[in-house]
Amino acid sequence: MSQHILPTAMLGILGGGQLGRMFTMSALSMGYRVTVLDPDTESPAGALADVHLCAAFDDPAALQQLADTCVAVTTEFENVPAASMAFLEQHIRVSPSSDAVSIAQDRIREKRFIANAGLQVAPFIAIESLNDLEQDLAGHLPGILKIARLGYDGKGQVQVSSPEQAKAAFLDMDSKPCVLEKKLDLQTEISVIVTRSGSGHSICFPVAENQHAGGILDISIVPARVEASVAGHAREMALQLAESFDYVGVLAVEFFVLDGGELLINEIAPRPHNSGHYTLNATQVSQFDQQVRAMCGLNPGETQLLSPVVMVNLLGDIWGDDEPAWDILLSQPNVHLHLYGKKSARIGRKMGHFNVLAENADTALQQALELKERLKQP
Repeated sequence: MSQHILPTAMLGILGGGQLGRMFTMSALSMGYRVTVLDPDTESPAGALADVHLCAAFDDPAALQQLADTCVAVTTEFENVPAASMAFLEQHIRVSPSSDAVSIAQDRIREKRFIANAGLQVAPFIAIESLNDLEQDLAGHLPGILKIARLGYDGKGQVQVSSPEQAKAAFLDMDSKPCVLEKKLDLQTEISVIVTRSGSGHSICFPVAENQHAGGILDISIVPARVEASVAGHAREMALQLAESFDYVGVLAVEFFVLDGGELLINEIAPRPHNSGHYTLNATQVSQFDQQVRAMCGLNPGETQLLSPVVMVNLLGDIWGDDEPAWDILLSQPNVHLHLYGKKSARIGRKMGHFNVLAENADTALQQALELKERLKQP
C-alpha cells in the first residue's frame, strides 16, 4: 500500500447512498474520478459520480467493470457482500479489506474479535438456536436481543426481561442468529472515528458524544462532554482495534460510557459514520477526505477541531407536502446545511443533517435544539 494513487485516477465505491455521495464529493474535489456501484436508479452518489453502474452488488459484469476501470475500491456500508470485495481484491486495491467487512457484518464475530483483541464489550452470549436460550440467562437479563446480521439504526433489536420473552423475540426474528446483550446503565454514548493508512499511520478525530432517538442517531456533540481521561482512553481503544484488524480506511468505533467512566465497545462500522458528519465543517479534513486518502495510499490528514460543533440529523419525519423551511437554518451564519439529494422522504429516513459551530459545545447545542424545534413546526 506504499504506492500513491493520484488524481485523476478512477476510484470505485460500493454503495450510493448519502455516505457514498459525500465520499464522491470529496474525491471529485480532490481531482479524482468516481465510479459508483448501486442498484438504485436514483442513487444520491450515482447522480454526482462520473460513472453509475446501476446493478446489484454481486453482479459479475459490474464487478468486473469496477476491476477493469478503477485502481482502488472502497465501500459505504458494511452489508455489501464480502464476496464481492474478495473478488475485487484479486484485481485492485480494496480498503477496508473483505475480512474486516465480513467481521463487522456479524455481531457475533464482531464482539468475539473485539474481545480477542483485549478490549471490553458488554456481557453477551451468542444465540444461534433455541437450545442456546435453555442455559442460565440470569447474568444477561434484562437484556437486548440483537439480530447478528443486517441490523442497523435500531432495527432488529428487542428488549427482553425474561427467558420467555427472549425465546419469543428469537422466534419473531425467524430464529436467525442473534446476540443477547446485558442491558447496562449508561452515563452516555460516544464514538471515535479513526483513520489508518496502509503504512500503519493512524489518527483519530475528536470524540463525539451521541444522543439517539428511536434507535437512530439524533445529535452528536463535539467535543464530547466527558472527562479528558475517558476521551483519551476511547481514542487509545479505537487505535488498538484498528491495529488488531491491520485496518486500512476509516473505522467508526461506538462506545458505552458507564458510571465511573468505564468504557465498553458497543459496535464498529468499517466506513465513515453518521456521528462523524461534523467533520465536514469543524475539522481540518473530513472523514470522507480521509477515506479517499487511505484508499489512495496517502497518510491521513490532520484532524484538529477548528470549532466546537453540534450535528443534528434531519429525518424524513419533518417533510410534509412541501420542503421544510430551510431559511430557518440558512439564515444563521454559523449553521451549515447538508442535504443528501434523496428524491422521496419517509419516516425515519436520513435526508440530511446540519452542523452548528459555536464558541463552546453547550452554546452550539442550545442553538441546535432550538433550530430543530423550529423546523418541526408547520
